[in-house]
This record gives sequence, C-alpha cells and structure tokens, in this order.
Amino acid sequence: MAEEKQTTTTTTVSRHSEVGHKSLLQSDALYQYILETSVYPREPEAMKELRDITAKHPWNLMTTSADEGQFLAMLLKLINAKNTMEIGVYTGYSLLATALALPEDGKILAMDINRENYELGLPVIEKAGVAHKIEFREGPALPVLDQMLEDKACHGSYDFIFVDADKDNYINYHKRLIDLVKVGGVIGYDNTLWNGSVAEPADAPMRKYVRYYRDFVMELNKALAADPRIEICMLPVGDGITLCRRIS
Repeated sequence: MAEEKQTTTTTTVSRHSEVGHKSLLQSDALYQYILETSVYPREPEAMKELRDITAKHPWNLMTTSADEGQFLAMLLKLINAKNTMEIGVYTGYSLLATALALPEDGKILAMDINRENYELGLPVIEKAGVAHKIEFREGPALPVLDQMLEDKACHGSYDFIFVDADKDNYINYHKRLIDLVKVGGVIGYDNTLWNGSVAEPADAPMRKYVRYYRDFVMELNKALAADPRIEICMLPVGDGITLCRRIS
C-alpha cells in the first residue's frame, strides 16, 4: 500500500487518482510517462478491466500497480515459472498477471482472508480463460503453510511465490516459504519500501497504519539482507519489492 502524492495540476491529480498509484518516483510526470509509454499500451484488456473495477473499491490502494503487474509478468516468463503461490490476493490484479504469464498447465495457490474481494475480480479472470490455473483458499495462510511443510513433497516445489499480505507476518511467512520454494526459485515480498517510511526518522510524521507496519517491514528487510540462503534485490517498483532467489 502507498499513499497518493499531492500534485499541482488538475490533470495530474485526476490521473493519479487511478487505482494502484504507488510510485516512489519524485516526479509524478515521469511515473505517468512510464505508464503511458510502456505499461498501458501493453496491458492485457482483462487486466485493464480488472484495474477499472478495482478503482471503484474503497480499498483500491491495496492493489498491485500496473507497472508492477507488468514487471511480475515479465519475471515469471524469464524464470519459466510453472508452479506458483500468492499470499494476499485482494481483487486479483497481480493474480491475473501471474495467471496470464504462466503456461497453460501452470498453477497458482492463492490465499486471502477475504473471498468477497477475490470474487469481484473472478468474472474477469474467468473471462480471460485462466481461472483453471488458480486454486483459491480463503483464510489465514500460515496454517496452510504449516500443513504443507509436514509433507516433504511440498518442499522445494514452488518456482515463484509472491507475498502482499499482512506485513506483521512477513517474517513468519519467510521462515516457512524458504523451504517451499525450490533452490533457484524466487520469493517476491511487496511493499518493502513502505511508502518511503523505512528511510524516515522514527519520529517523522506518518499516518497511523504506516507507522504501525513500518517496524515490521524494516525487520523483514534486515532479516532478508542477513539470510545466507538467498540472494536479494530490492527494487523501487510500486511501493518497493524485494526479490529473494533461494541458493541453498
């Protein structure tokens, strides 16, 4: 999640009221250039439709931004992902990006505590012809992960895992996911720059929810940087995404 930036022109304010305006770039005009030049012209029609539906939802800033959706799709194709997992679905924009990028026999285990939000996007996913790739489970992800860890066949079985859920459990997710992703596979943690708050002093003015989750995000960032089992790359895409490639 990230807050909208204040702008000085009516046109820019209107554009940046769009769903998923989550850029850490200092220039709104530059972000708009990226969207209009390379993202929107290549955005699949189904993803545009889902983005428009999500824009009408009161929690629309929870969604993955369009540029991050494009990035995830490219990444999935580059690593030839087939078996994936997503923790935190919301209306399914990143889920749809994943489903469209995977091969016809690709699979996504998608988990979220709110089925109602997922069902907002489900008709679009079905119309896009990729619903058969998705297994949706409603409820907390940690009990599901613990159950999977009891089955040795699940260890190292995932090519890619994307986490965009409760930030206060990111560390708990990582402790489990590192055994479920294969060596050479990738885990992506979203919101790791958390509205830029991770670089601000602790006493800087922040919205209540930003301040609350800031310490959890910073804890994760420190833990990932010190984890010898992974290679990491933190990118200022969207609200920050950290890619972790398992090496042992």
